[in-house]
Amino acid sequence: MAWARVSVSPRVDVAIDMGNPFLNLTVDAFVKIGTIAATRAVAEDTYHIIQKGNISSHDFDKTLKKMCKEGVYWGTIAGVYVGTEYGVERIRGTRDWKNAMIGGAITGALVSAVSNNKKDKIAIDAITGAAIATAAEFINYLT
Repeated sequence: MAWARVSVSPRVDVAIDMGNPFLNLTVDAFVKIGTIAATRAVAEDTYHIIQKGNISSHDFDKTLKKMCKEGVYWGTIAGVYVGTEYGVERIRGTRDWKNAMIGGAITGALVSAVSNNKKDKIAIDAITGAAIATAAEFINYLT
């Protein structure tokens, strides 16, 4: 008897075909993670508005700006990571956890360097990016 895994939660998948696998993966990551970040910003601001007890047009404007800023920031990081990991996979010619580690390290270093951090902070952020990406990859293998 064969067992099938059935997902109970709803799933929405949007495919944007850019005509290139690298661009497809990068844009997909940007859209998905950017949407999650924007949703998180709305949830956080909604909580603060409920605590305050009233809403103003200023609150609405502030929330909208925060949604856009967070969505673009985290979407860009996700796009850079996924694109880098894919590029490393293509260069190495193999698909394994090392691609995630290298992609995470490069992404962590790039994000840190763009933030005008010093050399030591860039190195620490590269190590952190590599550790998070590698851990996520191993957790992905377990599920």
